[in-house]
Amino acid sequence: MARYTGPSYRKSRRLKFSILETGKELTRKPNIPGEHGKDRQKKLSNYGVQLQEKQKVRFMYGLNEKQFRKVFDKAGKMKGVHGENLLKLLESRLDNLTYRLGFATTRKGARQLVNHGHVTVNGKKVNIPSYTCKPGDIIAIKESDKELQIVKSSLEAMHKRVDFVTFDEKKMAGSYVRYPERSELNSEINESLIVEYYNR
Repeated sequence: MARYTGPSYRKSRRLKFSILETGKELTRKPNIPGEHGKDRQKKLSNYGVQLQEKQKVRFMYGLNEKQFRKVFDKAGKMKGVHGENLLKLLESRLDNLTYRLGFATTRKGARQLVNHGHVTVNGKKVNIPSYTCKPGDIIAIKESDKELQIVKSSLEAMHKRVDFVTFDEKKMAGSYVRYPERSELNSEINESLIVEYYNR
């Protein structure tokens, strides 16, 4: 299955979950898409609930099914809770950290910045969005691209960063300080349902 590139708002309404983590998608039209959205509310089976939870996280981080399963399997080989390890690995992706630092207003925008070679990790250009960063890595905008208007606008719009990253405005660089705690991540996600889905 290919990575979803359609409208985020429509997908958020379908899942009743804010993929952009802003909540704006569900404010104006809380019902599922379609002419008869209000009338098509149906109870999901256990499998449907598990699938929906997996889809929430997959669409939020912008992965296709094959990529997501690969991260899930990798998380299973780590020490600790499988579901929490999955979220930690997803948060450690370069495109996600580029978004968390405020270089882009969405993960899609962050992925594009990385793809186009505007981002460096520890001083070296990395153009692979799925690159897994480690605590202590320094993520920055390439020296020649620091005047990009889209980056400046995103940084100006940034209100509050998560606690597991730090940012130096003068250097336009941020550090991935540590792996996130579960309490610092989206509380609407039930990662145990994702583990149940793949282990069924």
